[in-house]
Amino acid sequence: MKLDAVILCGGYGTRIKKFTKNKIPKSLIKINKKPFLDYLIKKICKYPFNKIIIIAGFKGKEISKLYNNKKINFTDIECIVEKKPLGTGYALNNIKDKIKNDFVLFNGDTYFDYNLQNFFKKKLNKKHIAKIILTKNKKKSLTQNLLNMNLSSKNLIYFSKKSSLIGAGTIFFNKEIKKYISKKSISLEGDILKKLIIKKKIVGEIDNSFFVDIGTENNLKYARKELPKLYYRPALFLDRDGVINKDLGHVHSKNKLIFNKNIIEKIKDFQKKKYFIFIVTNQAGIAKGYFTLNDFLNFQKYIHTCLSKHGIFIDDIEFCPHHPNGKITKYKINCNCRKPENGMIKNLQKKWDIDIKNSLFLGDRDTDKRCSEKSKIKFLMCKNNRIFFE
Repeated sequence: MKLDAVILCGGYGTRIKKFTKNKIPKSLIKINKKPFLDYLIKKICKYPFNKIIIIAGFKGKEISKLYNNKKINFTDIECIVEKKPLGTGYALNNIKDKIKNDFVLFNGDTYFDYNLQNFFKKKLNKKHIAKIILTKNKKKSLTQNLLNMNLSSKNLIYFSKKSSLIGAGTIFFNKEIKKYISKKSISLEGDILKKLIIKKKIVGEIDNSFFVDIGTENNLKYARKELPKLYYRPALFLDRDGVINKDLGHVHSKNKLIFNKNIIEKIKDFQKKKYFIFIVTNQAGIAKGYFTLNDFLNFQKYIHTCLSKHGIFIDDIEFCPHHPNGKITKYKINCNCRKPENGMIKNLQKKWDIDIKNSLFLGDRDTDKRCSEKSKIKFLMCKNNRIFFE
């Protein structure tokens, strides 16, 4: 099922202006030296979304500079900058023509550690326009619109003053929501969704994963303390050809993709233990002219989609298209990224907060082993579908 992702980044951040100083949007406030929005986008991009559209309001050009026309973990990102913020309902009107699929809407100032795989399992019933993920209000949310919600026996959302459940900034929309989007300056949550809830057109799900809204000073302090903990983990670094899939020689087409025996379960084991899952792969076939960079990108995205159907989600990938004996001039170079050099590992360390001491590198060649040694990562050799320490 094809799904798009939409991120709303429109707020002024008036309650945390001592941090934004009215110069940056609140979604770009730094958490452990990285923009808050980076954490949300990294989470989204590990799942097989077709594309991400960011709707940027206040200081939207600053967001656009960082993310527009970027490709993160093979997911294309487009940024739409509002000329004048006119409410979340109107914001979606700006992308009506771009919405071709069902989509998941995220608030750009909240982080919710919900398993987004759930959205890919089945479509909404035709009777329903949206599915709102609910969580307990632990004073970590500022929303004044979607408060005191509850679920009926049929998972329909209704309002109840006795309930402490709130919307967690993550909503699954049927593309038919376009019929309800207005050109007026209105609130999506306060106007459109409230009316649809009353009409019994919205279902829900309760989830109590980590959640934070950075709209107040206390919440921002909480995010700065807890988000880095959530994102400091060991990693499983994986070679691709010969480890994830059979090495048939410069594999780059769907009909040549054969996953190695037992590798799916092995990766899932590490994923359950909260390891980052990274692919680190030499792709000399690009330099040698066997296939193009675009061929590789399309094929790799296909691999990610296939793995996601098995419940495996790749956090990030680094690849080296170079070879000193290549035929394509711009790739015919000696570089520091081609294994056994460890430039790809260093790149991942810049982007992610990795617990290297407890990380592992799973490879099938001496070049993989030497790369891991240079990075001071424990090495596991994969041979004949067996994995063992070297």
